[in-house]
Amino acid sequence: MTTAGAYAELVGQTAAVDAIAAAARDAARDDGGVGVMTHAWLITGPPGSGRSNLAYAFAAALLSAGIAPAGGIDPAVRTQVDARTHPDLAVLASDRVTITIDEVRRLVGSSAYSPSVARYRVMVVEDADRMTERTSNVLLKALEEPPARTVWILCAPSEADLLPTIRSRVRVVRLRVPEPQEVARLLVERDGVDPAVALRAAEQAQSHIGMAHRLATDADARGRRDDTIRLALGTDTVPKAVRGAQQLLDIAKADSTALTQEREDAERQKALASLGVEPGGTVPPALRGMIRQLEEDQKRRATRGLRDGVDRVLVDLLSVHRDVLMAQLGTGLAPVNAAWAAEIADLAARTRPSATLAVLDAIADARRRLPANVPPLLTLEAMLVGAVLARTS
Repeated sequence: MTTAGAYAELVGQTAAVDAIAAAARDAARDDGGVGVMTHAWLITGPPGSGRSNLAYAFAAALLSAGIAPAGGIDPAVRTQVDARTHPDLAVLASDRVTITIDEVRRLVGSSAYSPSVARYRVMVVEDADRMTERTSNVLLKALEEPPARTVWILCAPSEADLLPTIRSRVRVVRLRVPEPQEVARLLVERDGVDPAVALRAAEQAQSHIGMAHRLATDADARGRRDDTIRLALGTDTVPKAVRGAQQLLDIAKADSTALTQEREDAERQKALASLGVEPGGTVPPALRGMIRQLEEDQKRRATRGLRDGVDRVLVDLLSVHRDVLMAQLGTGLAPVNAAWAAEIADLAARTRPSATLAVLDAIADARRRLPANVPPLLTLEAMLVGAVLARTS
């Protein structure tokens, strides 16, 4: 697989791809010496920019060193990496709110193993920002004294999300927010989406590639987003704000359920098949503990999924009031929500820029409260009531 093909889905990330590709070429030239490869990397970038995609492409290139020429990727290795089955690849990807210390301890323990078939052993940690300080210190010890043939690849939204001691021991590769046109081009070429639909989805998703794909291919997702915007533009009293908070929470739950339901059903069927239980059959008492553990894991994932769903709603609200403020200031910048231009212009004419800034602050506060385990309904109520009071004061 050529370098261009390996990183084809990382749109608008030329500088980051060049840095990673150069490191992969160094790995390919390393014929046994120590110190050629940087032992720890941190890939940062906003949600949807392709952090994990770049991490796994880099992992595949490292695991292909000595097999594929010039830092390229062997197709068989890439298949194993995509399936997370390569013997020299270890992955920590958590759907929970936080990564547990036991998960990191297990990963650190396995990092001491020598590579079995590849030149390197590669450890990938997605969402490294979900580690608490105590958990991060466990990882820090592994980064301070890494085995010669182990490479760590961490992913996080920004460097500030990790401890300074960890930041000082990694090489940082930063991803940027791609242009909507670049994301639209990917959707057209990869998924066969109509160009106009692809561009509109990319703009509404604010260049988040995964969300743009959903909006371009899922009419229900587009409908939920429209409901969110309609509610935001129509909430002008405190009673409406209180009712609207529950409606927004229902939208977030529906969005989260749509994302996770198919995956959870597939997981359960796979688990039952692996235990030898026929579809529709009764789970033997001795095996029910395993199924119960799977269900508990799915419940914890649902908690994280709901929080992410609420955050997606808040991001959509940010985009609406960003458009309102741009209209009030007469910047001439293209709106994110062009389909709602008339309604946004009406709200911009009825309110002051200072009030819109206060609404944006209220939404930002709500996003900060979510990780602090403030109940989502209370968070949404406070945000919407604050928005109404800011507009009417």
